[in-house]
Amino acid sequence: MVVCRKLGLVELNALRPLTTRWARFGNPPPLLFTWDRLKNSSDVFPIELLDIKERNLVLYGEDVMKRLPISHANLRFQLEHELKGKLIQLRGRYLLIDESDEDLANLMIATLSTFQILIRAALRFFEVNMPYRKRDAVKRFATHVPYSLAAFYEIQDLRDGKLDKELIDVPELFQRYLTTVEQTADLIHEMGSRRV
Repeated sequence: MVVCRKLGLVELNALRPLTTRWARFGNPPPLLFTWDRLKNSSDVFPIELLDIKERNLVLYGEDVMKRLPISHANLRFQLEHELKGKLIQLRGRYLLIDESDEDLANLMIATLSTFQILIRAALRFFEVNMPYRKRDAVKRFATHVPYSLAAFYEIQDLRDGKLDKELIDVPELFQRYLTTVEQTADLIHEMGSRRV
């Protein structure tokens, strides 16, 4: 992320050679903000900005992330929006796959990372220090909720080759996965009626 005083065409053109070199190493272009735009974006991107705030490394200038206010109410709102939106997409993608265990397992594997990231964001309501690894975040989140996240571990084991899909009931695993996502979305929704 680059935070500048101004970000007009002059500044963008000045950043272009550095960005081109940066991209040659396989990096995406940096996120560009002025301080005011960054501050005014914290209400719509709290998940992303909290992750950046936690892991940023200042290469030059002030660490503006230290003074960036991020509201838990906005985090809850974005998290609920993302969970419910991804849940709708998961159901829709399920309707479009063949009725094979292979395709269903691949659907769960393809969507797991997104839900792990959202679970990690939800963990922020219970803990201050976030684990780097998504699997660790899911394990820690599981200690705070009254339902099982075992489906997440099993899907990750499928993805990592530690579990053979021939040895499990794949549709039953999908049902547990769907239920866990629904329960998490409900939990975050219920937080909206409480002070966070």
